[in-house]
Amino acid sequence: MSNLADRLDRARASQIVEPATNNHSPVRNNGEPARRRGVDPFAKVKERVHQALVASLGPRLYDPNLSETELASQVRTTLQEVIDLEQTPLSHSDRTRIAQDVSDDILGHGPLEPYLRDAEVSEIMVNGPDDIYIERAGKIYPVDARFADESHLRRTIDKIVGRVGRRVDESSPMVDARLPDGSRVNAVVPPIALDGSMLTIRKFSADPFTAKDLISFGTMTPNVRDFLDACVKGRRNIIISGGTGSGKTTTLNVISSFLPHDERIVTIEDAAELQLQQQHVLRLEARPANIEGRGLISIRELVKNCLRMRPDRIIVGEIRDGAALDMLQAMNTGHDGSITTVHANSPRDSLARLETMVLMAGVELPVRAIREQVSGAVDLIVQQSRLKDGTRRIVAISEVVGMESDVITLQDIFTFNYGAGRDENGRFLGGLMPTGIRPKFTSDLADVGVELPVSLFARSAL
Repeated sequence: MSNLADRLDRARASQIVEPATNNHSPVRNNGEPARRRGVDPFAKVKERVHQALVASLGPRLYDPNLSETELASQVRTTLQEVIDLEQTPLSHSDRTRIAQDVSDDILGHGPLEPYLRDAEVSEIMVNGPDDIYIERAGKIYPVDARFADESHLRRTIDKIVGRVGRRVDESSPMVDARLPDGSRVNAVVPPIALDGSMLTIRKFSADPFTAKDLISFGTMTPNVRDFLDACVKGRRNIIISGGTGSGKTTTLNVISSFLPHDERIVTIEDAAELQLQQQHVLRLEARPANIEGRGLISIRELVKNCLRMRPDRIIVGEIRDGAALDMLQAMNTGHDGSITTVHANSPRDSLARLETMVLMAGVELPVRAIREQVSGAVDLIVQQSRLKDGTRRIVAISEVVGMESDVITLQDIFTFNYGAGRDENGRFLGGLMPTGIRPKFTSDLADVGVELPVSLFARSAL
């Protein structure tokens, strides 16, 4: 106990002199400091307790032989002893809050930890030490949480990326990583981040959404679920198209749940997010280059490799480069029933994006040949959007019919009914409506024993 008291006294003494202004404090474009949401009255107490705790536990904080549970137990026990020695008058609730904050900083991700634990928070956006936003129910809100300073934020970023063998510094100022639960992380630091380090966390649901959930959210309708289920079982090649944050990965995960359990499925992702429940699933994840610029394993290389793994289905989290050519060739050479996502604002735009990405492969092909590849490979485009009310909806399902002259022809099977208007809260009342057109591949599905009831496409169907 006396050692703890000595360490706390030394930590207190080190704070007698005010520290110099942080050279990395975030500054807005107009030269004004970033807005502070409120100064933490216990900041110095937390810093003293933190220093004494680290000095007391020392190497045990990094002991690989200690399980997370054992480490957490030791931290909380020592933490309570340190707080009991603190001379600043504190109420019981203040002590509890300080203990929780310091524990979150040591064991978790500091001020972000409460929002990582909150199941209703879908995204966390850190624009600087003093500027944190969250997304809840599709809407973005500022929060009062803050980091102590730029170095505190950088320590948290380093802890996240270090766990997955990544690094971020001036020579490599951007990084994509993921938390142990699969949540996707992007970090950008100075010099390219002009206002201080930025961190974005797209949370990973521990309990994956099901088709029933998406129906309850209004993302799809029961008829659309049945149609997509039939298309997956009938081995149609599907592209899910949409903008950033529109819910493409969630929809991909739900559509993938329709895959039969007796097939060999290979998934390829930049950061592993898919949660397939089938038994025979092989997961591949891309790898960035190391500090020497070596060791890069791209999505394209993984797509090529997976063709040698005897897949029944190939699921690619997102196509964004020359891997589009390899994916199209796989779809055209016996790997029917593959699914992937692309960034695009409409079904027609997604075809243009595919053309552009095929050209990025460095293979000189005439545009008509590329379009023939696309029209021969892709059967269905599912367009997803994040609407003004914050909801994520499937707004169109279009069939790729074929080629007319040099143009790929599409026909809409389902479209979103914007004409239904909005309620008093601004939420869209419309939903996906059938256009009355039956897809041309209906007979192909029937040949493999998958029937599409006529009622799915009736104009009155909801």
